Formats: sequence, structure tokens, C-alpha cells
Amino acid sequence: GITIQSSAEGRLEAAVDVMKSKLIKRNVSLKVLSGGEPETIGGARVKAEFGLNQGIAQDAAKELVKKIKDTKIKVQAAIQGDQLRISGKKRDDLQQIIAELRGLDYKIPLQYVNFRD
Repeated sequence: GITIQSSAEGRLEAAVDVMKSKLIKRNVSLKVLSGGEPETIGGARVKAEFGLNQGIAQDAAKELVKKIKDTKIKVQAAIQGDQLRISGKKRDDLQQIIAELRGLDYKIPLQYVNFRD
């Protein structure tokens, strides 16, 4: 995770804004961050802790599988650890599923890897 500490809440917010702008500049979605609420620590200091989301949680994967099945497109979805594998006979079906998932604006960033015939 990432921890940011500062002597004033305004400075903390500025540091968080800088971190977020650097992530955006590097094409990293801000959806990978969790937490980040300012909390007071001893000595009139404040801190914010951010967690980094990796992979797809089990409940989120089940939700995505349900949405994929609701499209009625002939593909198979399988949860494999922190990944969701989608396979189908036709490339067009897979591309259509990718387009559907991109249109969802889901709470976690989705990446599409290892796409092949």
C-alpha cells in the first residue's frame, strides 16, 4: 500500500492530488486505489493510507460472470484465482464481450490479456 503523511490536512490533500495526477500520467486507473481517508495521528499530523487492488475479488468475478451470461452470447466464463477467463469459438463473440465489459464502467479496472484465435 501507499501511506502519505503530512503536518496539515491541506498539504495532505495536495500530496494526494499529486500522486493521483502522476498515476493518471502513467495511464494507471485510479480505480486501483482503495481507502485514502485522512486520519489524525499523534503530534497534529494527518495521514492517508491507500491500498492497491490486484486481481479480481471472488464476489466481483461472480458478478462479472453473471453479467456475461446475461448477454446470451455463446462464451464460457471461468474464475481462475484472481483472473476471469472467457473463452469462445468465435473471435467476434469475444470482441463483443470485451466491448460489453468496457461499457460497464466497473468499480475495478479491467485488463484484457492473452487474446488469441
